[in-house]
Amino acid sequence: MKTNKVVDLSLLVNADTQVYPGDPVPRFDPHSTIDRDGFNLLSVSMGSQTGTHVDAPYHFDDAAKKLDELPLDRFVGTGVLVDARAAGARGRITWSYFKPVEAQLLPGAIVLLHTGWSAHCGSPTYFDNPFLDADACAKLIALGIRTFGIDAINIDETPNSTHHGEGFPVHHLIADVDGVICENLTNLASVDFDEPFISLLPIAFDAADGAPVRAVALQLTP
Repeated sequence: MKTNKVVDLSLLVNADTQVYPGDPVPRFDPHSTIDRDGFNLLSVSMGSQTGTHVDAPYHFDDAAKKLDELPLDRFVGTGVLVDARAAGARGRITWSYFKPVEAQLLPGAIVLLHTGWSAHCGSPTYFDNPFLDADACAKLIALGIRTFGIDAINIDETPNSTHHGEGFPVHHLIADVDGVICENLTNLASVDFDEPFISLLPIAFDAADGAPVRAVALQLTP
């Protein structure tokens, strides 16, 4: 196969990267420098859910599979882009958004929810993200979908003092089938070709709830 185009779907991670409320703030400190040591080396401190990342089922269930226990094919596959930009702030992404791509919702596909919300990354509005409806999620799971992505900080509603959320039902539904969630995607508008090959391969953290990824969409031809 020939790679004709590579689209980066990942947020840049640095000390200013926005994190979920209460999560560790990333830190990048020089550990070694060329002047002092002859080489450059960073000391990096951050949470497992920093930037563009995947959630393993263990993130919401102590008895579920950890990141290193999942098959690698959970993290790669043909992407199905779902245009959910009309959902808006705290909008529910119901089954109606999936109707135009229903024929593509085959087992092994990676569903990518294009909400456009990554444009708000870095602002308080980012926490008012659209979210996947639990009934729609259950239908996708019944069709054999096991990998889900969204260009927002949370695939469920993000609770705050005035919006209490729904108890993260989508996270639990996906965890129950050993599925994978990728959050904080970006640049989905640049995936302007059919049948993109999606890679969400994470850092190989041992026994983890999740890990950062360099998410990409590839345009492949024979």
